[in-house]
Amino acid sequence: MMSRNGSVSVIALVLLAAGLCWFNAAPAAAQSATATDDAAQWRQELSAWRAQRGQEISAPDGWLTLVGLEWLKPGFNSVGAAADNHIQLRGHAPDHLGLITVSGKTVQLLSPSGGFPADLLVDGKPAREGPLTTGVAKSSTISWRGMTILILERGDRYVLRVKDANAQTRTEFHGLNWYAPEPRLRVTAKWIPFTPPHIEKIPTVIGTVLELPAPGIAEFTLDGTTLQLEPVTEASEPGTLFFILRDTTSKTTTYQAARFLHTGLPDHGLSQPGLLTLDFNKLENPPCAYTPYATCPLPPDQNRLPVALEAGEQRYAH
Repeated sequence: MMSRNGSVSVIALVLLAAGLCWFNAAPAAAQSATATDDAAQWRQELSAWRAQRGQEISAPDGWLTLVGLEWLKPGFNSVGAAADNHIQLRGHAPDHLGLITVSGKTVQLLSPSGGFPADLLVDGKPAREGPLTTGVAKSSTISWRGMTILILERGDRYVLRVKDANAQTRTEFHGLNWYAPEPRLRVTAKWIPFTPPHIEKIPTVIGTVLELPAPGIAEFTLDGTTLQLEPVTEASEPGTLFFILRDTTSKTTTYQAARFLHTGLPDHGLSQPGLLTLDFNKLENPPCAYTPYATCPLPPDQNRLPVALEAGEQRYAH
């Protein structure tokens, strides 16, 4: 028969064992709860980002409003909706908007014979004759009752990018198509900087070539396969890496030419080795998926992946 002291000892051992089990289980439970909270927050942020993406695409000046891409020739270019113009605008536009002249690197706006249309603005001010800005950082914008024309420099040529807020492509927008969120396709990549960085030649759908800085390589592993992607940087998006890529889903469910991914910078900056998060759930279509009048870049050979990234935006249904 067990003594009273023996019973107390047994009870103490049982309580001690239970306490140890609780002590060991508590951190694991806390870690599990933290992981669950992190996953929920990631899904919430991804949902908000996707909603914002749809709003940007369908905005009054979004890509769904792009209705024309008109090249200017040297000399005089009459612009308007009437058939007698050199450049005939589609959609809601004045019959005779004005004359745009090109002489070397100088682009100017002149009034038509009857004067500028009422409500015509240049950079938000009433239209006046004079030179137009065509630089990369800032280009002149001509606007009239929901229509906007941006003057862009493309190589040694100039082009008018025409948008119409009342375009049918915008008014009949029904949303974007997405893969379901896939946590597996949010990966941590190793950042390998180029020393020194070099200029990458990026082809476009219209046959031109963009020369953009390429600061390094992002290397990651997916399903046991080591892959690399090379981003470029843009002066208009400081603090952002721009990945132009293609994967095998382009043959079936995603836009055929390419998809884009924008990320922040590596944790130790561009010039030092470090880590970088690539969330392929944020892959998005280029503007060319929504309009035939965009001039989109194409992925360099090293960014054509031999795997399926079943995440992010799918093909857009017009």
